[in-house]
Amino acid sequence: MQRTVREVAKAVGARVLGNDQVEISRVASIANAGTGDLVFVEDKKHLESALESRASAVICGSCEETLRSAKSLLICNNPRLAFAHVAKLLQAERSREPGIHPTAVVDPSADLGEGVVIDARVVVDEDVSVGERTWIRAGCVLGARVTIGEDCEIHPNVTIYPGTRIGARVVIHAGAVLGSDGFGYVRDPDTGRHQKFPQVGTLEIGDDVEIGANTTIDRGALDATRIARGAKIDNLVHIGHNCLIGENVIIAAQAGFSGSITVENNAVIGGQVGVGEHARIQEGVLLGGQSGVLPKKVLRGKGIAFWGTPAKPLREYLKSLAALARLGKSQGEK
Repeated sequence: MQRTVREVAKAVGARVLGNDQVEISRVASIANAGTGDLVFVEDKKHLESALESRASAVICGSCEETLRSAKSLLICNNPRLAFAHVAKLLQAERSREPGIHPTAVVDPSADLGEGVVIDARVVVDEDVSVGERTWIRAGCVLGARVTIGEDCEIHPNVTIYPGTRIGARVVIHAGAVLGSDGFGYVRDPDTGRHQKFPQVGTLEIGDDVEIGANTTIDRGALDATRIARGAKIDNLVHIGHNCLIGENVIIAAQAGFSGSITVENNAVIGGQVGVGEHARIQEGVLLGGQSGVLPKKVLRGKGIAFWGTPAKPLREYLKSLAALARLGKSQGEK
């Protein structure tokens, strides 16, 4: 989809220097940009490269308002954020026509909103509700009573267990499994066998959430697992039953969460982090990659970075490493 620089600038609140009628059709990196592409510059040291590139327009910071260039410049306070908005604006319209593929199996009781697309081999069980303009791609399975909001995109081979509720504008990538049973058992001391504890709760996913490929999120045991609005979850993440993930939380790949964990709003969880049951990660905490949080532990401190296993504030963790290094050196000198 093509847009003029003027249209793009209006959409992101930028000021234009130069020709505002130049047409933009794509976003690109500076190295690979061509005619019709838009690039962005956050760091002033990359500005010269952007201006020498083949791109038709450049988004840059307000400090460049006095700059003169043959290229069209879009001036704003946050070039990276504006660039992300433009990328979404320029996405091509969906080529698929609304409707149900002949190979899909849709229960007559399902309520499909206007503009819904159901691709090949999709299974939609009884009493499912799908909001307007949502796209269910090939091979997905929607269990009974699943609710999905408007403008969602469910990529191929996603399995959504019965009773799961999903908000609007949610993106779920291929192979994700949502609402499966949690890992809960009670050991019988007489026989040594493990009896499955009831896993009859629900899974609720808020608006504007994105869930990565092959991620699994369990439903609650008796209550609900909740993923709040705006959370972004990477590929290969596991979230156990009864977890509460707050608004705008970021979780990187291969992180694992035991049951009944709370992650408060705006926390950032690095890759391969492991969190024990009933732990609490408070608002704005940053948890570094491969860290481990012990069960029932509370990490507090907005903007504080934690690292290591067991996770400690970064400064404390680095002191511990330095002490170990000194100890190792002294032992080696004996």
